[in-house]
Amino acid sequence: MKRYRNGEIWDFETAEESGGREVILGLDGGTTSTVCICMPVISMSDPLPDPLPVLARAAAGCSNHNSVGEDAARETIEKVMADALLKSGSNRSAVRAVCLAVSGVNHPTDQQRILNWLRDIFPGNVRLYVHNDALAALASGTMGKLHGCVLIAGTGTIAYGFTEDGRDARAAGAGPILGDWGSGYGIAAQALTAVIRAYDGRGPDTMLTSNILSTLELSSPDELIGWTYVDPSWARIAALVPVVVSCAEAGDEVANKILQDSVEELALSVKAVVQRLSLSGEDGKHSFPLVMVGGVLEANRRWDIGREVVKCILRDYPGAVPIRPKVEPAVGAALLAWNSFMNAR
Repeated sequence: MKRYRNGEIWDFETAEESGGREVILGLDGGTTSTVCICMPVISMSDPLPDPLPVLARAAAGCSNHNSVGEDAARETIEKVMADALLKSGSNRSAVRAVCLAVSGVNHPTDQQRILNWLRDIFPGNVRLYVHNDALAALASGTMGKLHGCVLIAGTGTIAYGFTEDGRDARAAGAGPILGDWGSGYGIAAQALTAVIRAYDGRGPDTMLTSNILSTLELSSPDELIGWTYVDPSWARIAALVPVVVSCAEAGDEVANKILQDSVEELALSVKAVVQRLSLSGEDGKHSFPLVMVGGVLEANRRWDIGREVVKCILRDYPGAVPIRPKVEPAVGAALLAWNSFMNAR
């Protein structure tokens, strides 16, 4: 095992003992935040304990390498894993399996690169798994069973499906440049564009102008250009979604159209995955879990994006069973690691 290259992150291990308790680490890393949970290795049971035993939880910032770069992403991941172990009174010698579910892991080369780095951190007997964060989100709704479809709509968006025989498919999730429409970033970016178009006279007047300027404490749409490009980070832009929703609820036609278009895009992503994997069967009516995760889908207002997405999906696939996870995706990642570890024993 190597020491942390930028500091003394593992120094606590010289003083802390794990007490012989075996543990699992599950990490959910996204564009906005990264969460790692530490849970004990529990015996196989059906159903699983409720609530699941979680020894510790640690959180940090972005770990998407496409957003912050490879070095910063690795630093965040390693720090949050160390924090979780420290809080649980454990250390790396107690770890039996680790699952990293990280946004931006889109190709086997991404997985292999992270696996190589993880092998330098943990003892050789630790089982290591690296997936896209969508897999952990799915597992958080199905309690570790890989079957069904998950729709994530937060800062970014992705639809990911998995069949019981191991086939998988995804739609969207290519990042804002390649069109993550329906994501928090996509909704907010369209709103900013609408404000500029209205200011130029190329688009209709919209309540978004006054509300966004007020939220950002700006005096003119001209100032949006400087505000946007001084720090065009995805999460910073996506934070404007509540303003768009409030304008739509107040009757603004431009804001309402942005949300309607986003609902259709999110539903299309799910439908594409369901069709490619035949999750609904030949007649389109077979039951399958539809896990809904992310701040965009959690709107608890009159203009409920998540509810509208589900209605759109059910029109074509009435067998979809919407699930709002009771545990966070980091717990889903831990359950994936636990399942793989127990099945390999």
